[in-house]
Amino acid sequence: MGAVLSPPVSSQCKILRCNSEYVAATLHLHGPGRGAAFCTALRSYSLCTRRTARTCRGDLAFHSAVHGIEDLMIQNNCSKEGPTALPRPRPPAPNPQGFESLDICDYERSFLYKHGRPPGFQHCAAFGDPHIRTFHDDFHTCRVEGSWPLLDNDYLFVQATSSPVAKGSNATVTSKLTIIFKNMKECIDQKVYQAELDNVPAAFQDGSVNGGMRPGGSSLVIWERSPGRHVEIRADYIGTTIAVRQAGRQLSFSIRAAEEVARAFTEEQDLQLCVGGCPHSQRMSRSPRERGRVPAETARALCREMLPVEDVYFQSCVFDVVTSGDTNFTMAAHGALEDARLFLPDAEKLHIFQAGGGCPLISPSFLLFLLPCGLWAVLLHF
Repeated sequence: MGAVLSPPVSSQCKILRCNSEYVAATLHLHGPGRGAAFCTALRSYSLCTRRTARTCRGDLAFHSAVHGIEDLMIQNNCSKEGPTALPRPRPPAPNPQGFESLDICDYERSFLYKHGRPPGFQHCAAFGDPHIRTFHDDFHTCRVEGSWPLLDNDYLFVQATSSPVAKGSNATVTSKLTIIFKNMKECIDQKVYQAELDNVPAAFQDGSVNGGMRPGGSSLVIWERSPGRHVEIRADYIGTTIAVRQAGRQLSFSIRAAEEVARAFTEEQDLQLCVGGCPHSQRMSRSPRERGRVPAETARALCREMLPVEDVYFQSCVFDVVTSGDTNFTMAAHGALEDARLFLPDAEKLHIFQAGGGCPLISPSFLLFLLPCGLWAVLLHF
């Protein structure tokens, strides 16, 4: 689905409108009973792309959408012939208690009203090499190069693009982040945010800083915390906050998402680093086995200044500084820890203790002996 929902690159091409209509039509379709309605939405999506084909000639996002539609129609046994009208949206249920219609774009307030309790939240982060802290508090260091989805659910698509941290190195860093806030009829237009190295804008791709002209448009806003270095995106309509930072030559991503939002995906959307972590074949030990660009003890001293607790954030800092030779990576790990401090619903889970990225858990007093533990990391992956 990531390819299907890619943003447009041409101002005349109407593929974004086609994407938005498709997302709106399929947002509430789940399970085995969705067949006919889903096929109808796909045919409507295909018709929309054909109508805008002339202005989208040469547009990579358009051609990706066309191929994505074809694949989905084959996977779901959809005929190309048949009705193309989008499923009619269900009318809002009557509300005798007078719950304001705009409160649907305030997730926390709406959840409290419906369930009588605050919603639960989950936290995920990607920073440095990249190191991934999943929604389930697993922690991996990944050897992922190219583009990988951090999130792919009914409300959000987040893709990280990684490149080698240094020539000849197996380690990689995030150099580009793409975040798609999918169209939500009552609240926001579909919005795309993109950050690259030395370009962390405080606006969406279309230049706006909120969710658009709909009544709930203010439920999605961007705040600039540090010019060109740190932005925060608040999506109150789905109870979600995202932080994007640049430290040194890498980008980092942190999210606090409502549990319902984090879990709103299908079996086809199973590759999400925030959900399952790195694939086993892409996991690395955080125990450097080669001579680094900075001596390990020097890196440990630098990291200890920012990270006095020798947890996985400290380990990641040492690994990144040794591998890259860039002392700015101390700020990357520190920023990720600060985001976790703000975003984690349970403060007792802030610090995670692992040995070498995969060794058995040990007490903090033995963390000085982490570096020889690489063999354990390999054995535990099988």
